[in-house]
Amino acid sequence: MERGLTNRKEVAKLAGVSEATVSRVLNGIGPMKETTRERVLQAARQLNYELNAVASSFARGRSGNLGVVLPHVPKVHLFSTYYFSELLGGIGEAVHAKGYGLLLLFRDPSEAYDYVSLYRTQRVDACIILGSSAIDTERDAVHRLAEERLPYCVMDQRFDHPQLNIVAADHEQGSYEAVKHLIDKGCRHIGFLNGSPQYSNSGDRLTGYRRALSEAGIPWDEAAVYEGNYSRTSGKKAAALVYRDLERLDGIFVGNDRMAIGLMQGLRELGCRLPEDLKVVAYDNSDAASFTEPPLTTVKVPFYDMGKLAAERLLRVLADKASDPCPQIKEKLPTELVIRKSSGN
Repeated sequence: MERGLTNRKEVAKLAGVSEATVSRVLNGIGPMKETTRERVLQAARQLNYELNAVASSFARGRSGNLGVVLPHVPKVHLFSTYYFSELLGGIGEAVHAKGYGLLLLFRDPSEAYDYVSLYRTQRVDACIILGSSAIDTERDAVHRLAEERLPYCVMDQRFDHPQLNIVAADHEQGSYEAVKHLIDKGCRHIGFLNGSPQYSNSGDRLTGYRRALSEAGIPWDEAAVYEGNYSRTSGKKAAALVYRDLERLDGIFVGNDRMAIGLMQGLRELGCRLPEDLKVVAYDNSDAASFTEPPLTTVKVPFYDMGKLAAERLLRVLADKASDPCPQIKEKLPTELVIRKSSGN
């Protein structure tokens, strides 16, 4: 491994380019000036550079790339959100360990995306789909991937197909434990600020919430369920509705930390004391959760491990020539409740 890194550095120095440029030329990634490409290849030949696994796979008709497809949402900084940054961190760790390339691709969430074409044009050897939702065009596109038995994985979003490849967290159990914690703290009138219903994990959270209430003999009140879109802004917007109902609420479960942070900010501005007037439990255990006032009790979701596991499974398929085109991937990782002050002392 160390010798390969040294060789690449020597090739870059002789060719007068960066190591990244050497990697792009040898892996066939992205546009490249012909003069630059030829200079790198000539330097590689002169130094008897031994191509790594990525370059070798490209020579055999593979791209050497694991693709990650994300939704492009204007004015939303996806890479700064905990969910996407953690998943990508785990994927990147697995890709780096195997000497593969990582190709980020963006899709318009409102339009159908042709995942299969990525394989036919040899842009990727496998792909991971992030931020997917249950709209019809996306469901059909993922179903087509499943039917082709191509190496792919959907992160954290269920689709009704028998050959669906998915890595997810156990959101139903995580939500159940969050609400049960509020019940154990003496709450009997628990609201729920959920995310968009187009995501299957929103439904899982609702199921866990209702199960915890049912086991405690607490009737479900549909009027105590509020809807956001997993953004801090939507949480702050919901604060007015929650504050209006404050006399009949003693606790609230929030579908992610970002909404919870917005909700708490909005409630404080309206004069609500937390957790004295309302106990709060959130979901994700993002980096910001321990710095809120009060610090958030929240459910830790292993996003990094999920991304790493999905990438490792796909790269294992690619490395095993004798395997089925894509053995089915179905993984559900456990969550963990992290208790802080927002749910009471």
